[in-house]
Amino acid sequence: MSKAAELAKWGEVSTNGQVSGRRNIVINGAMNVAQRSASVTGLGDGDEGYVAQDRWRHTVAAGAGRYTATQTAITDLPGFANCFKMACTTADTSIAAAERFMFVQRIEGQDLQQLKKGTSDAEKVTVSFYVKGHDSATYVCALYDVDNDRFVGATFPVTTSWARQTITFPADTTGALGDDNTNDLELRFILHAGSNFTSGTLATAWESATAANFAVGINSIFESTSATFFITGVQMEVGSVATNFEHRSFGEELFLCSRYCRTYTEQNFGRGKDGDSYFGGGLHFNPPMRATPTLKSGSSFAVNTGNTGTPAINSGLSPTVDGVQIYNSGSSWTANAFARLTATFEAEL
Repeated sequence: MSKAAELAKWGEVSTNGQVSGRRNIVINGAMNVAQRSASVTGLGDGDEGYVAQDRWRHTVAAGAGRYTATQTAITDLPGFANCFKMACTTADTSIAAAERFMFVQRIEGQDLQQLKKGTSDAEKVTVSFYVKGHDSATYVCALYDVDNDRFVGATFPVTTSWARQTITFPADTTGALGDDNTNDLELRFILHAGSNFTSGTLATAWESATAANFAVGINSIFESTSATFFITGVQMEVGSVATNFEHRSFGEELFLCSRYCRTYTEQNFGRGKDGDSYFGGGLHFNPPMRATPTLKSGSSFAVNTGNTGTPAINSGLSPTVDGVQIYNSGSSWTANAFARLTATFEAEL
């Protein structure tokens, strides 16, 4: 069982009706962890993936729209230090049918078994979050069951002031979620969509996924270069009650995020042999990563002799979720060169 699954299990309601232990299924809901970058500019088509805050994926087909993604410090919402800010930098005034933008958390099935989805005892799910924007707008919050291709959504309002929004999704007795470490359920915030996703009737009850019913009635975050969207305090829990946001320590949140991504910045890595391009060393992962990780492009060695290196995972030494062997795949180093590793390892969903 993963650490996230253990924490979710602690969130069960006790027999006296009081909430005990851990409740929030979402990781990094307070937007405090941003290992890759605190700010990324010029994003748009072709930039789909994990770019800023840990565990939050950008699904992008935005046409002409461009944006900046930022971990932004906040002082106007007591109890929270950071939020995700999306700011439109190039407007999209002619939205093509297939366009969309979603801010998504993908969740492992083994962390969702308490939902009892696909059984007669299936539970309702409540999602709560704090949002504000540049102006009044309407967007969609949704759950997408990847295993069974099922969907349910609800609109929510955004104004210029922080407000907590609460949505309770009905229980779904159709389609069990796999008890595994793959992407089984997605929590989606849909902020932009073309007619392929808006021409039907919003699916406010669980149904077989129909694209036309995904994002009916929303505004577009790319409507103008003054458009902004801020979100923090995202919580997803079993039941029909939105409890107070569950604050975890930064260390614990980083630990949970490290199952999917971990970064090293100028990590001392040892000494190379004279004229040897094949310098290697091991890294141990605690906690173990979700799957055998990949090394993100742009990782590098800095060397005290002025040389540089290109790190690579040694596939011949059986990399695992527990650790990898790293070597320099670049040019030879001078004798007794000390290396410092800057790298990002990913095992995302």
